[in-house]
Amino acid sequence: MIQFGDQEISNERLILDSATELYYLGHNLTLRHCTLVIKVPARALTIARTQFIDCTIEAKRELKNFRWQSAHLKGCRFKGRFSGNDFGEWSYSPGTGSIADCDFSEAHLDWSRFVGCDVRTIRFPRWPCITILDPLRRWRELQGLPWPRDRGPILGEVLAAGPPATVAITLSATNLAKWCGTTPEAIKTLVGNLEGVYY
Repeated sequence: MIQFGDQEISNERLILDSATELYYLGHNLTLRHCTLVIKVPARALTIARTQFIDCTIEAKRELKNFRWQSAHLKGCRFKGRFSGNDFGEWSYSPGTGSIADCDFSEAHLDWSRFVGCDVRTIRFPRWPCITILDPLRRWRELQGLPWPRDRGPILGEVLAAGPPATVAITLSATNLAKWCGTTPEAIKTLVGNLEGVYY
């Protein structure tokens, strides 16, 4: 195991690329103005009680199903592909995670949730990603749209099952279109006039 903890690291480039080691970031680790390059799968990475301040976080391979629930992310910029990632503060572990003033405009997110945070401070990914604000309150409205292949009920159920503090979810229009058997442009047309949907 390669561990970074109980220290502050500034202006460094950390590359997580071992094919055999597990990476553990924390406890009590602060990364400030650093670049974190992630080349390992989620199962090889643990982040606990770590602060990222004005860092660049770059996934060189798609980071799938990772929860940033024990990371404080402030002023960070994300690059690369993130699928099934969760960012923010979870109700069952208050104070252990947060996200604010972060920029995802150079990242590609899919089925990634933002929990317990102020979305006004987040720059969401650009098209072909779609971000839906307040999805738990609006799942019926989204479910009721004329989704191809009658995917609306499934999509609505998934959105309704999210954590109660979910304030936004970002989906890949490309992947959503494949699942629905249509085109990304058709997805954009379908949701484009809804309030609280950004792309």
